[in-house]
Amino acid sequence: MPNALSLNVKSLALLVVLFFTINSINAQILNVESLRKVTDTSGFSGNANFNFALKRNTNDFITLSNQIHVQYKMNNHLVLFKNDISFQKIEGDNFENSGIQHLRYNYKITPIITWEVFGQSQYNKISKINFRGLLGTGPRFKISGKENYRVYAGTLTMLEYEEVDDGATGIQRDIRGSAYLSCSLFPLENISFVSTTYYQPLYKQISDYRISSQSSLVTSVYKNFGLKLSYTFTYDNSPAVGIPNSQYNFSTGINYSFD
Repeated sequence: MPNALSLNVKSLALLVVLFFTINSINAQILNVESLRKVTDTSGFSGNANFNFALKRNTNDFITLSNQIHVQYKMNNHLVLFKNDISFQKIEGDNFENSGIQHLRYNYKITPIITWEVFGQSQYNKISKINFRGLLGTGPRFKISGKENYRVYAGTLTMLEYEEVDDGATGIQRDIRGSAYLSCSLFPLENISFVSTTYYQPLYKQISDYRISSQSSLVTSVYKNFGLKLSYTFTYDNSPAVGIPNSQYNFSTGINYSFD
């Protein structure tokens, strides 16, 4: 009887949190560190998230979204794939949507150094991004790999192609840097916390840069199901015309993991 009561309380708490979530704007920089599933075994693993959010910035929004992440690990090789899709209903009958598809390959050169190669496509109607394509590569460094916490840093270079719908900005083809610092904490067996900060300057014009700080907390609720809380703050020094420099995102949803 206590087990059933405990499960009912957890389920009720989960539904309450999902219902009262307030979420502002979709992030423009993908937190790849939150995709990495810590495992020492080879083969497939991953997770899926389903989110519901009420949002307010210049309008009121209702958002439904899902994220699917699959990774395959074999010896020194790791392949990550992420697909995020979000559908938004703005005041009235208008619908907007956004999406990110990300594919990344890692090769572990030494226990400390890993080489990364990735490609990403993205669209975000709210931020007036019709299409943003990225292709990048660079080293990733393990600063600390303790059992309960891990710290990583990376310095990558990426080619960027972007089309925005603001009536003023033409097609942009640039080379941009991407440096990040990530910390993963595992205080308990059923709790994980990942926080990552990105700095992405334009090489030809350092004053054109993006900063993103992203954190996520996952708590196991029942078997492979968990509750995921995420917060993102993004600053873009040169966004599309009419889009604010800073944006933030707070959301919660159900997380399903598999090995």
